[in-house]
Amino acid sequence: MKITPLLPLLGLLAACTVGPDYAGPPATASDAATRGRFVRATDPAFVPTPGLARWWETLNDPTLTALVDDALAHNPSIDQAQARIREALARITQQRSGQLPGVSANATYVHAEVPGIDLGGQSGGQGGGGDSGGGGSTSLQFYNLGLNVGWEADIFGGGRRGIEQSRRTAEARFADLADAQVSLSAQVAQAYVSLRDVQARIRLNQQSTALQQRQLALTRQRFAAGTASTLDVERLQTALETSEAQAVPLGAQRDEYLGQIAILTGRAPGALDATLSTVAPVPLPPAQVPVGDPAMLIASRPDIRSAERQLAAATAGIGVSKARELPAVRFLGLLGLGGTSPGDVFDLGKLTALGAPTLSWSFLDFGKARAATRASEAQRDQAEAGYRQTVLQALQEAETSLSRFGNLRAQLGNLARAEAAAARAATLNDQRVRAGTSATIDQLDIERQRLSAAIAVAQAKAQLTTSYIAVQKSLGLGWTPQRADAVPPAR
Repeated sequence: MKITPLLPLLGLLAACTVGPDYAGPPATASDAATRGRFVRATDPAFVPTPGLARWWETLNDPTLTALVDDALAHNPSIDQAQARIREALARITQQRSGQLPGVSANATYVHAEVPGIDLGGQSGGQGGGGDSGGGGSTSLQFYNLGLNVGWEADIFGGGRRGIEQSRRTAEARFADLADAQVSLSAQVAQAYVSLRDVQARIRLNQQSTALQQRQLALTRQRFAAGTASTLDVERLQTALETSEAQAVPLGAQRDEYLGQIAILTGRAPGALDATLSTVAPVPLPPAQVPVGDPAMLIASRPDIRSAERQLAAATAGIGVSKARELPAVRFLGLLGLGGTSPGDVFDLGKLTALGAPTLSWSFLDFGKARAATRASEAQRDQAEAGYRQTVLQALQEAETSLSRFGNLRAQLGNLARAEAAAARAATLNDQRVRAGTSATIDQLDIERQRLSAAIAVAQAKAQLTTSYIAVQKSLGLGWTPQRADAVPPAR
């Protein structure tokens, strides 16, 4: 067996890698990337500096920070993303191993009854054969113990493209993990803010109900004295019952958010009721909000990075399919000891060596291989369109969240001024009551208006913080890079 002359030719062919080389993602929303700022980032609070990865710490709420960290460590969605990374890394090892020769141990025993073979009158026992009589058949036996070696030369680079595809897929899985961290941190923060908001509304509703009860009691006294009508009593009774009815769904919402936070942190519903039952104010955003620019968003937002890596993997997949259209060279080797008796497997003089290079080419497959290549090209086109769509959606989310945040800041300012005016009115009228120039029931009505203004401000604060969270999520913040060796093993 002489295959040495084939090696230089195979070396030259191995330098050839079929399929297109990845040239990077397509230019998408280039005008936004070069503009240097977001169109809707007009509020003075926005600054064009990069945001913080752990953005929730800017809310200065230790309880929230602990909950987010707990969720990132124990939420099942993070475990799923990490498991997908381990799977992708294992695929790379599998692809690389496929490029190396495969060696397997082999023990063989062959017994055959072959008709019509005359071995010169030899016995058909252990000697290896013999005429069995009138039927003219011969008994053959063969024993072998050795190694089998198989290897397929990566002539046209299909194997290398397969490794490239697996590596790009693994990189996309890392980006998916980061995207899961972004979504999870935002979900925890939104649920926490909603919980604090509903707790504040329950407290304010109780205060409003107490004021209405006092108003109703005074009006009934006036009715008994003939200075108030039945309509006045019924009007206040209706308002009181309405306020009491509004308190019922607030309790259900509180329990819903408590359960949601527990689930997000990997616990059963009710596990955090005692921890979060103490009422705390809604955390407020910082005075300045770093938002970066569109180019930063496109470069760092995890779902965009995942879509770009998927595009790179799909591009490599074309080369994998293209290589299957071309000839393949395989080598089969056998090295062992054996013969016609069991003792031959221990006889070094009975060494058997075999080398068998084969060339295969399915050139007449009725277009099957070519169709597979066209399918891979279509998958690449889908990935490219998916990347462009992801970029555009990300920019839209960012612009929308920035606009909403700016408008909610303006709304909160107006409501805060209205609350301050209501508080001044309540103070002035209280002085009139003390001077005897205003009735107590009028003061209660003014106090109720002040409380309504306070409720509006509390709701606006919660909406503003929720909008701030949406800004951070739209910018793709909330993740930290992870190396392959930092991914925890399966639990």
